[in-house]
Amino acid sequence: MDEKEELHLTSQELQVLSELDSRQFGFLKLRGSEHGRTRALVLKAVKYLEGMLVQVKEEERACSPGARRDICIDPKTYCKLGHFHLLLEDYAKAMSAYQKFYALEQDNWKDPLFLYGLGLCYYHYNAFDWATKALQMALYVSPGFSRAADAHLRLALMFKARRHWGAAAVHFRRARLAPHQDATFTRLELSFHAAHLLEAKGLRKAARDAYERLLKEPQLSSMLKADVCRQLGWLYHRCASLGEPAGRARAAVWCLQRAVVAEPESGAGLYLLGRCFAAQGKVHDAFIAYRNSVEKSEGNADTWCSIGVLYQQQNQPMDALQAYICAVQLDKGHSAAWTNLGSLYESCSMARDAFACYNNGGARATLANAPLRQRLAFLRAHLAHAPMPSVTGKRRPLPSIEEAWNLPISAEMSSRAPKAAPPPYPGAGGAGGAGGPAGGIKREEPAPLTQQQLQTLQYLQRNSHNLSPQQQALMQQLLSQYRQSQAARVRAVAKSEGSTSGDSAESLAEDLLKKFSDTQPDIKKEPIMKSPPNGSSNEAVLGGRQPVVKLEPLKGDPLKPVAFHIGMTAKQVLDACKEHAGPPAAWSVLGDGRGPPEPPGVPPPRLAAEQLAPSAPFVYVESKRDAFSPQLQDFCLKHPIAVVRGLTAALKLDLGLFSTKTLVEAWPEHAVEVRTQLMQSADENWDAGGRRRVWACASHRSHTTVRKYAQYQAGSFQESLREERERAGPPPAASDSDSGPAKRRRAARMLRFGTNVDLSDERKWKQQLAELQKLPAFARVASAANMLSHVGHVILGMNTVQLYMKVPGSRTPGHQENNNFCSININIGPGDCEWFGVPDAYWGGVRELCERHGLSYLHGSWWPDPAELRAHGVPVYRFTQRPGDLVWVNSGCVHWVQATGWCNNIAWNVGPLTARQYALALERYEWNKVQNFKSIVPMVHLTWNLARNIRVSDPALHRAMRTCLLQTLRAAAGTLAAVRARGVPVRFHGRAPRRGLVLCGACEREVWHALLVRDERPANVVHCLGVRAPRRAPWRLACGLRSTHNGELAQGAGTRVSRCTARAAAARAVSGAAPAAAPAPTPAPTPAVAPALAPTPD
Repeated sequence: MDEKEELHLTSQELQVLSELDSRQFGFLKLRGSEHGRTRALVLKAVKYLEGMLVQVKEEERACSPGARRDICIDPKTYCKLGHFHLLLEDYAKAMSAYQKFYALEQDNWKDPLFLYGLGLCYYHYNAFDWATKALQMALYVSPGFSRAADAHLRLALMFKARRHWGAAAVHFRRARLAPHQDATFTRLELSFHAAHLLEAKGLRKAARDAYERLLKEPQLSSMLKADVCRQLGWLYHRCASLGEPAGRARAAVWCLQRAVVAEPESGAGLYLLGRCFAAQGKVHDAFIAYRNSVEKSEGNADTWCSIGVLYQQQNQPMDALQAYICAVQLDKGHSAAWTNLGSLYESCSMARDAFACYNNGGARATLANAPLRQRLAFLRAHLAHAPMPSVTGKRRPLPSIEEAWNLPISAEMSSRAPKAAPPPYPGAGGAGGAGGPAGGIKREEPAPLTQQQLQTLQYLQRNSHNLSPQQQALMQQLLSQYRQSQAARVRAVAKSEGSTSGDSAESLAEDLLKKFSDTQPDIKKEPIMKSPPNGSSNEAVLGGRQPVVKLEPLKGDPLKPVAFHIGMTAKQVLDACKEHAGPPAAWSVLGDGRGPPEPPGVPPPRLAAEQLAPSAPFVYVESKRDAFSPQLQDFCLKHPIAVVRGLTAALKLDLGLFSTKTLVEAWPEHAVEVRTQLMQSADENWDAGGRRRVWACASHRSHTTVRKYAQYQAGSFQESLREERERAGPPPAASDSDSGPAKRRRAARMLRFGTNVDLSDERKWKQQLAELQKLPAFARVASAANMLSHVGHVILGMNTVQLYMKVPGSRTPGHQENNNFCSININIGPGDCEWFGVPDAYWGGVRELCERHGLSYLHGSWWPDPAELRAHGVPVYRFTQRPGDLVWVNSGCVHWVQATGWCNNIAWNVGPLTARQYALALERYEWNKVQNFKSIVPMVHLTWNLARNIRVSDPALHRAMRTCLLQTLRAAAGTLAAVRARGVPVRFHGRAPRRGLVLCGACEREVWHALLVRDERPANVVHCLGVRAPRRAPWRLACGLRSTHNGELAQGAGTRVSRCTARAAAARAVSGAAPAAAPAPTPAPTPAVAPALAPTPD
């Protein structure tokens, strides 16, 4: 396009461009010949927009700072360019454009198309942390996103790759529930991935059953059938629990042979088949399978490594050497090939070469292997005293590693093994790494870095401390390419800033963007499906699947958006929603002006060493008067975590009602959940082998009864007494092995922790629950001053009591309480518990360290290292809870607990009526949506119940509640309007007393007031509007249900600050006095309804 040329597009081409965005990724293959016209059109638009951007930048550089005119480019230009580059599969340019849009557009998080495209780019580069964040944000903004199935599948695969099994299972299930007419995969492919997740988790029998069910599906494609047969065959080969060896071997061979038949062009099945034949001693069959695999997939290092093992077993060392060299040339980090190569050299008494192979970077991945470490230590000691090899000495049985790297190999291997530089030779002064191979394959010069690649490199360098291994490899690759071709890059950049259009390029490009970004009514009216002069139709232009975005003409003048605010009455809100009937936009209980919550960083400034290990806040209660004083509640609310000692004695609580003896006498067959854990000291956490310290806290779940666990608890105590008596005798003779990992492995033993004993049944535990009523109101399980008492239904462990039965070493891993509510824990005794706590302001730092250790903050089980936390600038409380002590865990405090003796504990959650508690609960409610984590506290339902039941006396709490009421009232009204507009009948359903939380069957979010019910077997499924609204197909709903009359909604929304409290708040504001920390406990007040918000008719 020369400087005078302008871009002319027909209405049909404008419509095609307007329909192209990140949602077409995977559907519209622009590299295929069938989409040539669409590709040419996209390239034409990209070239024009990029030329416009270059010209604007040149004009900015040409203008002097004082005379520079305001040049404003719509950020959507970059977003649209990102979509185009993504569809062209130019990921570097797509990421650059998306990042530019991210930097220019403040509300970028509101655009799910941008977030989805950015997530796909990160996914392509294996930047799983950033891809996860982008895709989660897209689903948060738009729960019913048309590509939700693909987003959930990619999230599941990323979580599976990072071994976050719980999160992966959640996303696989949600991908299965999402609509699949807009997915790039089939339900059978999803079932295959879910079966592989079971295999990765170690559930081999369940995985085998899932694979076998898939093989019975009649619609199974040949490629998917080959994948299933390969996985099933290999599962039979390596899993001893699936039957006797002979039967498993036959099943493995049969499955792998079916995989080869189903996909004859793939070498993976042949490689695994060769492994099975080799394990059975069928050497000839194994060689045939390996040779056929090499012919199908030449670049498979695993195949060459297995060929080398087979040659080595047949006592053919030279052939084995050549095969291993082929493997490590294909994959320089292939640890098994390096290790086997070292073993081969060692068997030929070539210690120096063996050490070089063992010590190579590829073999260091297996250094956790104790025998390999021993061999390395032995060879290092041997070589330290061995003379240097003589040139005139006797002939060696094998060429050295440097010689073997460059030797010609057999005809069978020469055409398949690429040449590369030999590995570095330890102790040789780097001579091996400096020279290139003789007669090696000519390598192409690295292409010069584009501007987008430079931006990617700069972005990676800025975040170098948070990069995954894949991202670090990408950064090193870009750095190397940059250093080798800097001059060429400069010339390429100078050349790319060539021709542009005239002075009107900016306005033309802005007009163009507006044309193919907005939906214009006149485009819809033209007969766009009419064949163009060359005879092709719009379908031929797009090809393949039809575009999913529809252009709908605007009817009449667009309505101006209503500025909703918390000062509106309920009637005004409902009337405004009627005027704007239709599906509501994505909404948040935090309000329209706030973005999604994010984990906070470690707050500055960095604390001093003594501040990183603060002493736990401690208070001693001497009398009943002290226990019921407001000062005790204020003390607890001021600190992240606090110990209240003497409270149970002052109130004369009979803690013996919660002892193991009493529980066995009352209900011996009551259920107990058991966690089997490894016994360790409180400030250490070792892996199962006792070799290295980790954060992962492994436990295995099972169930028993109170009687059986009581027997275990008593037996554990008797065994400890017996060990004490044995230790009192003469000490055994010490040995050299009584230290380090060997000692830890011998001392390691498993324990059983009885957890989550439910005490909610008043018929069974009436006496125990009545005893807890002696506590002050702010600490009771049920109280008018406790938010959780207003939920209206039971939430086990939160507004009910749970008991924990412990032996020494029993661990409750690190966590925050559900929805950041406060927690109360009383030690029944007779033993102690050791507690660790982190203030809520630092929970983002704890999460960051969890991610560094490869653990999911929400789904994982982790035991932090206090020293590592303090080194990261995170303060850690540490204290001992004695029998009778009450521990108050404030809102959002991260904590973990370990028993140091035999004891029982009781615990429950409370929600003080404070603005801070309510705000933290709402923020975690929204963050759980971002993370696709189910909130078990229905904050919307709770807010409406609080509005009905209490008189709000805190202005900050009032504003937060009014915001939540306004947002949910808008959403409920808009949902009902959208359902009626679809012709779906709406019936009043009501809400049964003490009915539990209602969740959407697809996204697992709370569904309040408006329930969309789909008739399915065996039971109806409830959906939210966010999942149903984006579907183009007719809604297959049985009906829409609403649980509350509009009059009741208006009455609930009428809560306001009482006049006396408002005057008091104003007086405090004038005088500068601080507001009260929390309201004093009072009896249940009558509901407060504002006169201006009278009930409205339905």
